[in-house]
Amino acid sequence: VQLVESGGGLVQTGGSLTLHCSASGDTNCIAAMEWYRQSPGKERELVASIRKYRPYYPDSMKGRFTISRDTEKNTVSLEMNSLRPEDTAVYYCSGYSSGWNNCPEFGTDYWGQGTQVTVSS
Repeated sequence: VQLVESGGGLVQTGGSLTLHCSASGDTNCIAAMEWYRQSPGKERELVASIRKYRPYYPDSMKGRFTISRDTEKNTVSLEMNSLRPEDTAVYYCSGYSSGWNNCPEFGTDYWGQGTQVTVSS
């Protein structure tokens, strides 16, 4: 499975940005898609996750982020609103294997290369 992100860039405080991730390869093996982010000096943190059409957000991410998935097009998007300078980070698209049939072991991770989001104050 290969994941490619797009849509990052520079935005002002309070602005919005939507990230996109396109999956290719054995996409039938993908159980769930996720968005992570990592700022310099900080650990990578989960922003949102979606399994089929059921989204999940950590408490710290609720309210300003919306994840959506198109299983036919093998894409996942992250809509980000009311952005703040502290949202500045590299955002990574991620997924993990279902482990079904001939898929890799359950939980095997897939990662994109990341896309930079910079929020100016």
